[in-house]
Amino acid sequence: MSWQDYIDNQLLASACVTKAAIAGFDGLVWAKSPGFEVAQEEVQKLVAGFEKTDLLTSNGVTLAGQRYIYLSGTDRVIRAKFGKIGVHCMKTNQAVIISVYEEPVQPQQAASIVEKLGDYLITCGY
Repeated sequence: MSWQDYIDNQLLASACVTKAAIAGFDGLVWAKSPGFEVAQEEVQKLVAGFEKTDLLTSNGVTLAGQRYIYLSGTDRVIRAKFGKIGVHCMKTNQAVIISVYEEPVQPQQAASIVEKLGDYLITCGY
């Protein structure tokens, strides 16, 4: 499966994710949904936020130019929100999965889809 297949057939096809991207820790985007223009600097800041959450608590999470309010996170997961739009991101061994979902999708639904893919990629060494 190509990286784009993971975006199209795993994340977007779930109907729980409206926009998504998979990027390396260097910020380079490996695959993304159409029109979701995540900048390299945005990804790098997000990746740094997994280790230093204070970077996100003070400035929020910015993706494709949209700033989201940081809600919570761990060393593997980051959650953010802006109005009726939520963000769920998961860090794997070599990449970060970035997803955006919108109401009526519940945060747990998006989290389940993203984390299932993330766990799979980890078992594959990514």
